[in-house]
Amino acid sequence: MRHEGFHGRAGFGRRPALVVVDVNRGFTDPASPLVCELDAVVAAIRRLLDGFRAARLPVAFTTVAYDDAGKQAAAVFIEKVPALLALEAGSGWVEIDPRIAPLEGEPVLTKLWASAFHGTPLASFLTAQACDSLVVTGASTSGCIRATAVDALQHGYRVLVPSDAVGDRNPAAHDANLYDIDTKYGDVVTSDEVLVALEVTA
Repeated sequence: MRHEGFHGRAGFGRRPALVVVDVNRGFTDPASPLVCELDAVVAAIRRLLDGFRAARLPVAFTTVAYDDAGKQAAAVFIEKVPALLALEAGSGWVEIDPRIAPLEGEPVLTKLWASAFHGTPLASFLTAQACDSLVVTGASTSGCIRATAVDALQHGYRVLVPSDAVGDRNPAAHDANLYDIDTKYGDVVTSDEVLVALEVTA
């Protein structure tokens, strides 16, 4: 369903950055209570990482981790989603999945809530890198991806979400949130489209 006056195209911008949201082992390891099925998503993110690194464009990662102070600050969120307590600061669950391990110099930002912007230096990082657009990847589509996409728009960035590079535990929620993002907040594209645009930008 499409509505007149919606579904405009934000476009790719002149200097995009790639953010990989919460593809830490707590969300990719089947032994974790927070696991999503993300194998195909991880593969798509690897391709995007290769493209951004080859183009010498900024890359950032986020993870969720709770120390004692973090548990107090995010108490209401944790009360709503008690499984988050598995993401203990310093544990293996908060490490980025080794299949897409960050390179030296690529920041890993620790967050307590859904958005990659809230309570992190992501906005400052993007400003320092002179970025005007953001490619949002990771998990989950209905939570942290949507929250990050909305916040990116509200910070003035053009937002692109490759549909094959984000994932969710609930396929219906995944589809519904991609629809909402494409309708109002950013452009839902494919990884192939992003990689083609990178060649043009370079």
